[in-house]
Amino acid sequence: MDGIGATTVLVKGRLRARGADGAGDLDRLLALRALCFRGDGALSDRDDFDALCEHVLIEEVETGTVVGGFRLRLYHGAAVLGSYSAQYYGLDRLSGFGAPMLELGRFCLHPDWHDADTLRLAWGAITRRVDGAGVGLLFGCSSFAGCEAARYRDAFALLRQRHGAPEGWRPGVKAGEVVRFGDLPDGFDRLLALKALPALLRTYLGMGGWVSDHAVVDRGLGTLHVFTGLEIGRVPAGRARLLRAVASGT
Repeated sequence: MDGIGATTVLVKGRLRARGADGAGDLDRLLALRALCFRGDGALSDRDDFDALCEHVLIEEVETGTVVGGFRLRLYHGAAVLGSYSAQYYGLDRLSGFGAPMLELGRFCLHPDWHDADTLRLAWGAITRRVDGAGVGLLFGCSSFAGCEAARYRDAFALLRQRHGAPEGWRPGVKAGEVVRFGDLPDGFDRLLALKALPALLRTYLGMGGWVSDHAVVDRGLGTLHVFTGLEIGRVPAGRARLLRAVASGT
């Protein structure tokens, strides 16, 4: 199956991942997004990209409680300039990327749900889509809660020194309000830096992912985010085998 259809189900432990099936599923996923990204009593989180994307939810099998989710959209060549991420980052260099690109967006995990299988299932579903479409680059915006950059000084310094994007794919500055990593001091506390990294970004980096040289201040969502890319061909072989095992349901 090329996409994540409603009938595509991955199960691990007490959880399952599946494609959203109709407006009811999407509404439940948008409610979780509102909880994770809005935090101001909003009941939903919706934008114009939702109608263009595939949506995947992770739910408890017994109760149907949605505990995680995300959306995906496939791009080829210059079409990446119409992506969600391209609103905030200059992606002209990625127009020349020679394989399909998959944007991962609005990735969220319920703050009160602490089950490692949630993240494993999410990456299993993503892996299934990546392999089905021959994706060469997975990309998106990795969010840090809040807009105060000082909280993440150590994390940003770590990203600049160890996880910067290759020059050939490096996103340009496009947003009006950014935090340039080059303006930060060189030193950082490694433990504080790692603790401050969001779970999604830690996973990206653990597979060889890279980030932009700046963070965007998104006051609409109340976050700071960095452009994140993962070249599929650079994922370590052992990690790729584990992801494909989850994707196959084994």
